[in-house]
Amino acid sequence: MANDVLTFTDRGIYCAAGDFFIDPWRPVDRALITHGHADHARPGHRRYLCTDACAPVMQHRLGDISVETVKFGEFRRIGDASVSFHPAGHLPGSAQIRVEVAGEVWVVSGDYKVVPDGLSETFEPVRCHSFITECTFGLPVFKWADQGDVALQLNDWWAANAAAGRCSILGAYSLGKAQRLMRMLNPDVGPILTHGAVEATNAVLRGQGYALPDTVQVTPDLDTKDYPGALVIAPPSAVGSKWAHRFGTSSTGFASGWMQLRGVRRRRAADRGFVVSDHADWPGLMHAIESTGAEKIYATHGYTDIFARWLNSQGYNAKVVPTEFGGNDDEVDAA
Repeated sequence: MANDVLTFTDRGIYCAAGDFFIDPWRPVDRALITHGHADHARPGHRRYLCTDACAPVMQHRLGDISVETVKFGEFRRIGDASVSFHPAGHLPGSAQIRVEVAGEVWVVSGDYKVVPDGLSETFEPVRCHSFITECTFGLPVFKWADQGDVALQLNDWWAANAAAGRCSILGAYSLGKAQRLMRMLNPDVGPILTHGAVEATNAVLRGQGYALPDTVQVTPDLDTKDYPGALVIAPPSAVGSKWAHRFGTSSTGFASGWMQLRGVRRRRAADRGFVVSDHADWPGLMHAIESTGAEKIYATHGYTDIFARWLNSQGYNAKVVPTEFGGNDDEVDAA
């Protein structure tokens, strides 16, 4: 283990050759960050390194931090390690991090999905000897439907509500999922309203050149009667709250990979659940791992034990490694 390019510590994934951590969960001197979700980009590090596409939203969320950026595919020498960032397809600016030391290549996937979503930079397989992969949806039951079909379901639900005089309230994580859903909506159905947390993220991404449809932020003085047939996108915690009561008669929906499980839909007490995930499904995970050519696979956050056992049965050398990713309700909703 001492000669491994990366090791797993109580602060995060560590590279001794470059003296840096990847997505550490406790404060460190130098942190390389895959993407801006709160379980991967945490406050308190002295120096940050991420893609130039990730930095604006990370600074928006973390405030005044010391951040250096690289472009996708650009190589950077750090100590005795060579590092580069490659698209993960999870959300705008998200990356896998490739680390090479003395000819040995490891890749940390962060979170990823392999199917293009029309917004995020498309996943790019990276050849390596060892691959650290998430397995949030690492069971064969998880297989995503065609997203064009899901978009039709989403817009039909919205249109039916509008025709019946109901407001549509859609719960979605404010970074990544909300913007992806906006790209799936048909603006001809009606106006799109947004919670402040969602709109603040929209502003950052629009400033970077990401194309999003027109939206209207819900403010205290907004008169909902001026927006008949609206669809409102809000963080899941806001759906069903006092904030949402202002919209009167409404129908609620949630968008997440977890909506494929009936029990989750029931617990959410939503009128509709839409299976839209920013993580790879089972076939996507298998495709990603095969594409790397890696023999050693390290499974993190998700159905790790089952996933690793399956990989070992297929001839891989797979292990489960402990991390502190995906550890709160908001990040579950982000799935």
